[in-house]
Amino acid sequence: MYVEAIKTVSSFTRPMLTIIRRYGSTTVEPHCATIFFVNEEGCAVTCKHVVLNLFADVNDKYAEFKKEKEGFGESAKKFNKRLRDLEKRYAYDNTTIVSIKNRFQDCVENLEIEEIKMHETEDLAYIKFKNWKNLHYKGHAVFLEDSNEAVSGKSLCRLGYPFAEYSNFKYNEEKDEIEWTNEAPSLPFFPIDGIITRRVLGAKNTVSGLEMSTPGLKGQSGGPLFDCNGVVYGMQSQTMHLHLGFDIDKKMEIDGVEKKISNHPFLHVGRCVHVDVIKQFLTENNIKFHTNKPTKE
Repeated sequence: MYVEAIKTVSSFTRPMLTIIRRYGSTTVEPHCATIFFVNEEGCAVTCKHVVLNLFADVNDKYAEFKKEKEGFGESAKKFNKRLRDLEKRYAYDNTTIVSIKNRFQDCVENLEIEEIKMHETEDLAYIKFKNWKNLHYKGHAVFLEDSNEAVSGKSLCRLGYPFAEYSNFKYNEEKDEIEWTNEAPSLPFFPIDGIITRRVLGAKNTVSGLEMSTPGLKGQSGGPLFDCNGVVYGMQSQTMHLHLGFDIDKKMEIDGVEKKISNHPFLHVGRCVHVDVIKQFLTENNIKFHTNKPTKE
């Protein structure tokens, strides 16, 4: 059903790669998110919570931490005490992220961001690239013109990069930094379908989102929600966990052994930013986009 649509949508959907490192660790953790382009002018949309990574100040904070640490220059005993005091002041422990680096993969040549703007209330943002020579994506999103077609029972698909299956990064021990390598990453996209279950109401009781019967996977945030013709109905934003109420706490005999069984099931459903919210946001910011409105002859 979605074979041709996925071919179309994947041509303008791209991954955003993020690598992080935690304090005291040399392990580099890869993560993914998704963006998709809305026009032929280097402008893409994604989730607000995705672009917030681009403004994180953890790298500068860690640079200040290292500078203070290098200035100790005292005996081991005093050094260790001062280090503990410094860690406490910076609120560092082994869960604290001290390094973040991001990369937009296969988007435009001479990658340079001109503007990022975030929606005031919804999990939505756009990224506008500038001074690009060539586009590394093809086509652009075509948004649903008549949102009355976004009704319960409608079968739709999402596309994104939920599994961080890339390895073009390393930890530089000499510099105590994480960095990208020149290895070309292999990142297959991942589609997942479902049906619209309910509309999501936002501010002033207006429709702000669409709930899907299947979850959006981690890393698909910012990916398009589309029909079998490739028309975009919205954007994957988050996954909600609905308690089903079929809780079980009982003893059962399994393989001849009595065991205590506990099960508290949840239904995981996807939540997508509604197409009308995206179109209105782009219109308010003079960003060009396209719809499937029939052309008048």
